Amino acid sequence: MSYLEDLFNFLDALLGSAVYFPFALLGVGVLLTLYLGFPQVRYFRHAWRVLRGKYTADDAPGDTSHFEALSTALSGTVGTGNIGGVAFAIFLGGPAALFWMWVTAFLGMTTKFAEVTISHRYRVEDETGRMAGGPMYYMEHGLGMKWLAVFFAVATVISSFGSGNLPQSNNMAAGLETSLGIAPWLSGAVLAVLLGLVIVGGIRRIAVVAATIVPFMGVLYAVAAIAVAVSNFEQIIPSFLSVFQDAFTGSAAAGGFLGATFAYAFNRGVNRGLFSNEAGQGSAPIAHASARTDEPASEGMVAILEPFIDTLIICTLTGLVILSSGVWKEKFETDFAATDTEIVTGIYSEGDATHVQQLFAHMDLNPPPDDPVQAFSGTLAVRAGRLDTSAVTVLHNRSISENVRVFVGDDAYIGELTVVDGRVDNDGVRLVGESLLHSVPLTAEAFKRSFLGAYGQFAVTLGLVLFAFSTAIAWSYYGDRAMTYLFGAAAVMPYRVVYVIGFFLATIADTSMIWLISAVTLALMTLPNLLGLVLMRGEIRELANGYWRKVTSQDSQSA
Repeated sequence: MSYLEDLFNFLDALLGSAVYFPFALLGVGVLLTLYLGFPQVRYFRHAWRVLRGKYTADDAPGDTSHFEALSTALSGTVGTGNIGGVAFAIFLGGPAALFWMWVTAFLGMTTKFAEVTISHRYRVEDETGRMAGGPMYYMEHGLGMKWLAVFFAVATVISSFGSGNLPQSNNMAAGLETSLGIAPWLSGAVLAVLLGLVIVGGIRRIAVVAATIVPFMGVLYAVAAIAVAVSNFEQIIPSFLSVFQDAFTGSAAAGGFLGATFAYAFNRGVNRGLFSNEAGQGSAPIAHASARTDEPASEGMVAILEPFIDTLIICTLTGLVILSSGVWKEKFETDFAATDTEIVTGIYSEGDATHVQQLFAHMDLNPPPDDPVQAFSGTLAVRAGRLDTSAVTVLHNRSISENVRVFVGDDAYIGELTVVDGRVDNDGVRLVGESLLHSVPLTAEAFKRSFLGAYGQFAVTLGLVLFAFSTAIAWSYYGDRAMTYLFGAAAVMPYRVVYVIGFFLATIADTSMIWLISAVTLALMTLPNLLGLVLMRGEIRELANGYWRKVTSQDSQSA
């Protein structure tokens, strides 16, 4: 597992966590926003009218309505990123990370408009009579770059597991286990069967299920989040202000939180913002390709609403709940995940500013070459389950852990713990102690800090199950459209079988490893799509301007 972790960390350092990645994502967003004349502002009201079907002809080609296409795309974006992803961003970057999620969403409204518009222009009808679209079609037929189209389609298949399958299933199982005590393998088995029943029906069944689940789950989660925020109303304004105050300086150390530099908060906020709304990743155009319309730009305008709903509304509510509750800087009893645990030589304290600075630098994206914090190697005594920490510090979830115990199953461990380069090398042992939380468990704790009390976690669990399940459904469609492009319709059913199996297996995998895989696969789709959008920007503007002239002409004649 450690070798696999090292591999994905290496790939992540080259892709999603690289210094250039957030600048590339936001840079393309800024370029397109200026080049297209701020479409996220100019077309925002019109997008709602298109969504209601006002400008759509009854005989327009397509398989779904605008609302069903938007619901399918939203079901792919409104997932664990809105519950666990926001918590993960704040865990890594503090309040400042939420600001950069907002920036990513605002610029992402333009990016989403551009990618859906140009992809819709080059959609085709497959051999079964269904619409097939996505960036691979504009890359091949618009740019004449078949190699880029194939690369993107392969990346889409991989990312359907890394973005839409594994993290959704894993976080959903963790949430059900935490709040209801349901074993991950059991929840995974039941939901995997339900997933298979839905996706075997193709886009029509997927669209109907998405159009039913998405509005219900969005409203339900928003109401619960507002109720929790109201319970901590005295902290809402300070929390909101901290997002802006820390945006360009980084988040200072607070409680168990060791702080975050500007670069770290910026990188993680943009990265998690992309995971949440997928603007620029190229996934949403695949769902929107099914919409009934003969005007590509009209569907692009509908897509503007996705980052607005997903990030600027739902993610903001999650972020304010976490920040106003204060749980993001508190430690809780938790089982230590191996990939989040490191034992270092020496005693470090949160009360020592030098120690805090050294530990954060040690865990930063680029640790200093003369890092004084050294991984421990050797043996540690364990007596009646208590680990001897007289000469070492146990780090877990980017915090100094406390009250560390060692177990084999449910029994206290007695003996020696072998540590190699900071990692526990004993088979079958597990560490338990107090540390910061991240992802779904952090959001669940935040929801408990309200008049809902312990019942608050059930709102998170229900939202999580609905969000994650609908996201897995949508991404199965993205994957099968990519398989259709690569190998034809015959490849879809084998893909769906593997997809369902992966959904089940992810429920028992390591959470941090899942997020790492997600970060790598996300970048594999995003980078070629951003390149394609820059190259196709002229045609995108022509499609937008041509459509807008028609609309204004129709509106003036009917006035």
